[in-house]
Amino acid sequence: MRAEAFNGHMEFMSPTDSMFLIAETREHPFHVGGLALYEPPAGASPEFVRELYEEMVAHTDFQPVFRKHPATILGGIANVGWTYDNDVDLDYHLRRSALPSPGRVRDLLELTSRLHSGLLDRHRPLWEAHLIEGLADGRFAVYTKLHHSLIDGVSALKLIMRTLSEDPADTEVRVPWDLPRKKREHQSPSLLRTVTDAAGAAVGIAPSTVKLARAALLEQQLTLPFAAPKTMFNVKIGGARRVAAQSWPLERFKRIKEASGVTVNDVVLGMCAGALRAYLLEQGALPDRPLIAMVPVSLRSENEADAGGNLVGSILCNLATDRDDPAERLTIISESMRGNKQIFAELPRVQALALSALMIAPLGLAAVPGFVKATAPPFNLVISNVPGPRQPLYWKGARLDGNYPLSIALDGQAMNITLANNGDNLDFGLVGCRRSVPHLQRMLSHLEDSLKALEVATGT
Repeated sequence: MRAEAFNGHMEFMSPTDSMFLIAETREHPFHVGGLALYEPPAGASPEFVRELYEEMVAHTDFQPVFRKHPATILGGIANVGWTYDNDVDLDYHLRRSALPSPGRVRDLLELTSRLHSGLLDRHRPLWEAHLIEGLADGRFAVYTKLHHSLIDGVSALKLIMRTLSEDPADTEVRVPWDLPRKKREHQSPSLLRTVTDAAGAAVGIAPSTVKLARAALLEQQLTLPFAAPKTMFNVKIGGARRVAAQSWPLERFKRIKEASGVTVNDVVLGMCAGALRAYLLEQGALPDRPLIAMVPVSLRSENEADAGGNLVGSILCNLATDRDDPAERLTIISESMRGNKQIFAELPRVQALALSALMIAPLGLAAVPGFVKATAPPFNLVISNVPGPRQPLYWKGARLDGNYPLSIALDGQAMNITLANNGDNLDFGLVGCRRSVPHLQRMLSHLEDSLKALEVATGT
């Protein structure tokens, strides 16, 4: 059996890959994206970005993941097989754009919002890269997006990072499409891929095992799905997106961590909780009960740090948005995370897998007519902290200034917050439904205000 009307060979796709394609609609694009912001090297000519583009288009050796797209079998059967194009139209996939004057970061985010809203063309390999110049301060950006059926967000970030160098004098231009991919067992699963894999595995778990796992949380009075209040984020969404992005120095989080005896991720969650509270108050939409975040965390033990594969759990965290005091919120968040992680750590892995599946399985029902409107949300939003580079990186001598992951909004999950470490910074990427989450960029000011409030509350 072969694909029709395409010039490459065909292979059958995995059920998980197929699901991401079947679930995609105009309202629910299933690509992951990233916005990278670069500072040109000192003394760079005005033609630096044009020269960079010309060096990029000279790379015409495409790895398989950048050549494949869904095949059509027997004239009409779709979403079950991949076909590989032998001739990739690079002029289509790699695009050079310029911002209108005065070239503000706001203009860059508005362009990125539009780019992140559009569906990828399934008749071509499922990726795009946009080289964007025209910022008034001389910086330039690269926005990339790849379909989630091709690669998950964490793996895509790692792939982009492999094009960069720790040496600012390294002038070689590497591009992701001609880099050989590392073996899958060394890649971290994204949230959505973890969801589907965990849910699939949970189907075969005995009901008694699921019951025991659920009881473990109930006995500790910890957070379970559907305890979250209904909020303006937990609605059916449209197809247009708005994105927001900003960097914060990691040192600020570390000082609060040391002063309060919590983790850096607890501080991140506390910062997000304060911002969400302020945003919802501004919208007149703060519920009486606290918001619940789903936080993907590693459940790997210390002695497994160098082992292959990954063990990622879906932990629900009480964000304490019903509390006005930032220190009190941080304490509740830290206790919620520590308690939930402890329960997961003590469970056998099959039960931890079952619990993770229980937490996020309701997302799979969001497409059922009336489900989102009629039921309480399993949680209010996802806040994900993904690994990024620990040291400054360069691309043809241009320093990576910002590295903002942009994830996927879903029915019932109209806002997503994802962040990645980037040298001495934490870079936040926010994605929201343009219709359901008005003035998303206001969240950036609320995040800064919330971090300042934590600094004041902890005396840092």
